Amino acid sequence: MKIIKRIKTVLAITAASCLLMVSAISPSYGAKWDKTMTPDEVEASLDLKFSEGKYSPKGADTCLMCHGKEKKVTALFQGVHGDTNSSKSPMAGLQCEACHGPLGLHNRGGKEPMITFGEKSTLNTQKQNSVCMSCHTDTQRMAWTGGHHDNADIACASCHQVHAANDPVLSKETEIQVCTNCHTKQKAELNKRSSHPIKWAQMVCTDCHNPHGTLSNADLVAPSTNDNCYACHAEKRGPKLWEHSPVTEDCSTCHNPHGSANEGMLKTRVPQLCQQCHANDGHASNPNFGNTSAGSSVNDNAFTGGRSCLNCHSQVHGSNHPSGKLLQR
Repeated sequence: MKIIKRIKTVLAITAASCLLMVSAISPSYGAKWDKTMTPDEVEASLDLKFSEGKYSPKGADTCLMCHGKEKKVTALFQGVHGDTNSSKSPMAGLQCEACHGPLGLHNRGGKEPMITFGEKSTLNTQKQNSVCMSCHTDTQRMAWTGGHHDNADIACASCHQVHAANDPVLSKETEIQVCTNCHTKQKAELNKRSSHPIKWAQMVCTDCHNPHGTLSNADLVAPSTNDNCYACHAEKRGPKLWEHSPVTEDCSTCHNPHGSANEGMLKTRVPQLCQQCHANDGHASNPNFGNTSAGSSVNDNAFTGGRSCLNCHSQVHGSNHPSGKLLQR
């Protein structure tokens, strides 16, 4: 009996594995026409419909005859895109067809393609985004083409929710959740002991980055990394009488802006951080790594005790003191 039970168990596991393999291989259909048409055929059909321009004379009323009971559809009227009193809203023009394309014969069986958005859409990302960009052409999006998200083939609908009262990515309370769905490494860093107050929504990703692209590195809102940091850390801005080269060049040389296990979001603890550049400078070339406070004592060694190099060179961001050449005062 035990042998029979084991055989049944093995067969059940095998059958479940086969089902998982089949579901992984089989395509997931996002719309009715996807079952009978390839993505290329869908795109060609949509292009033809646009050239013919067969829009519905009744607009959204025709669409709501079938889709009026879908909560995700009717939620559109709670947001700006469904505002019937706004001249900038799609509802003031072609209504649903302004985004989803001409109705054509779609309402006769629902098999004629319409433009769909999101993960299940068979329409390529560039075509989807072209719909959004046809209205959203302002200075905030002028660098979208060739930007990080554009190059990564990210659709607008991957981050934004149009059929909603409030788009989560536009709220400081929920923006971080949207961004970290993809940026998981940064999500982990934000939870380290030393980080910017992003996880408490006192800061958000868009305070430093423009997700629609900029001409700066990492889509920063300012022309350079340092200019970005100076927006908040103005006390670190120069020029100083005595300057520290890595500070004037790039703050991220020493700091990880998304978070670190070290004090002050430093990439590495001092003196190791300092020795990456000062390996042959005086006493830095012969470090005496004494015991930590967890051991016994540091033998009164200022180089390994307390703040290490910063015990003496406290003005690492630059000094205006006449005798501050060594950034000690």
